Amino acid sequence: MPDQPRSLALPDIEVESLEVLDDTTPGFLALHRRRLRVRYPDGSWSAPFLYDAVTRRHLDAVVIAAYYERAGKRRVFLRSAVRPPVTYRDPARSAVPEARRACIWELPAGLVEADEETSLDGVALSARRELREEVGFEIDASRFQMLGPSMFVAPGFIAERHYFFAVRVDPNDRADPSLDGSPLERDGVVIDVTLEAALDMCHRGEIEDEKTELGLRRLQELP
Repeated sequence: MPDQPRSLALPDIEVESLEVLDDTTPGFLALHRRRLRVRYPDGSWSAPFLYDAVTRRHLDAVVIAAYYERAGKRRVFLRSAVRPPVTYRDPARSAVPEARRACIWELPAGLVEADEETSLDGVALSARRELREEVGFEIDASRFQMLGPSMFVAPGFIAERHYFFAVRVDPNDRADPSLDGSPLERDGVVIDVTLEAALDMCHRGEIEDEKTELGLRRLQELP
């Protein structure tokens, strides 16, 4: 059996909705509605149609698999993440009934923010920052190794790409995460489990985040 963390319990965090705003002013996300048409190989065109997509100022993100070796096994760090869209998933439109919750397990991740980070070399700086903020490791950007090509997350409605990184760490060097000041990061739980156990959590549905499962599988392929 894969070894398990002492507890798989996510933090007891609740998300409360105080007000629902019907405001079209762009916030974290902005809606782009376009009238499109499609040209086909035979030269014909579709009828015009409306297509909605969302975007944001900082579009792309990094996903970090921070790992170390112990007793011949690779161990990887996971972090609990508060995800309000999961909390307010509409039960009436859910294919299978599920309990309401605030948190899920994820690999540390975050947005590529500053201008100097928007390059193939610069995204490693973003990975360095996010690992410090979310897990507590201060690692030089040169030690981050890209895990394969970047991938679109949900290309049907957003053009966000995820850039995957692996970095070997010394667990004794981990400090308290600096966090980014967001109420969504406070009291997050950081655990480290064997890679085998993390993949088993995916199989059991305890890890429900697609980018996390993909990052774990790419780490598994790393020599």
